Amino acid sequence: MRIEENYSLEKHNTFRLQVNTRWFVEYDKEEDLKNILKDEYFQEMNSIHIGSGSNLLFINDFNGAVIHSAIKGIEHSKEAQDEVILRIGAAELWDDVVAYAVSKGLGGIENLSHIPGEAGAAAIQNIGAYGVEIADVIESVEAYHRFDIEKRIFSKDQCEYGYRKSWFKNENNDPHIITHISIRLSKKPEYKLDYGNLRNALANKADISLSDIRNAVIAIRSEKLPDPDKLGNAGSFFMNPVIAKEEYNSLKAKYPDMPAYPAEGGKVKLAAGWLIEQCGMKGKSHGTVGIYEKQALVIVNLGGAIGDEIALLAESVRIAVMDKFGVELIPEVKYIG
Repeated sequence: MRIEENYSLEKHNTFRLQVNTRWFVEYDKEEDLKNILKDEYFQEMNSIHIGSGSNLLFINDFNGAVIHSAIKGIEHSKEAQDEVILRIGAAELWDDVVAYAVSKGLGGIENLSHIPGEAGAAAIQNIGAYGVEIADVIESVEAYHRFDIEKRIFSKDQCEYGYRKSWFKNENNDPHIITHISIRLSKKPEYKLDYGNLRNALANKADISLSDIRNAVIAIRSEKLPDPDKLGNAGSFFMNPVIAKEEYNSLKAKYPDMPAYPAEGGKVKLAAGWLIEQCGMKGKSHGTVGIYEKQALVIVNLGGAIGDEIALLAESVRIAVMDKFGVELIPEVKYIG
């Protein structure tokens, strides 16, 4: 176990904000996590559990304990003729998991390549890209209750997955800390290529492989999303809004070029980046923060930004889209502080 006082979180948030936490606690065994949760000193203070910080916005220093898992490992917990179940430590970088699966010829998550963050956080967020969500492959999630410190294994149905949401994200539910996830992958994968420009990127491939798909996704994402180590960001700042079909039809009549995709319950999902771009905000900067020039969904730290500045720019984006389209943008990034 590792315990640090007055610890910098600059490397633990992809906005690369220079914020500190009073305590930083890292564990690499479930038993250590249990001991942390039982400790009266940490029970009495404000605390949060984080992954790699790819979905967080620290408004200011954190006066409490930041807890981080270092539990890693990828094991084949079950194998059948056509599929494999991988049990993965929560601290494994998600893209390393995808790389491992592709290297073993296991399909199901290749479209989720190059998404930042750790495996545990991926299951909480229900990450998705190019027509695939982690919910499509989740078998189970292992987690500890923060207060009674009991371990629970959640089935896929119990995770209550939806677009960018899960049981774990619902603040009305009991708080749990994920230690491992299990995913079901196929030895005979069926490729999903009809989303975005993925099929076009593979047009010259006669015999498409998992590696081809992974490489294409990485190339596409690298082209439109900045590297956090070079330009601080948290990827897509807002979720794509989901609206009623009637509301979409009304907007479509006014904006014929508006891109949209089918959503659950007969609703329609709009492209938040397109909405922001139509408001003339793509590539605009405001002091130390700005909207990325290649993708309007991304807010970037241009150097020396503080959390409040990023939050203010995000609010100006939200207001602009509401004023122009009457559509509410909801941050995908979680505000801390």
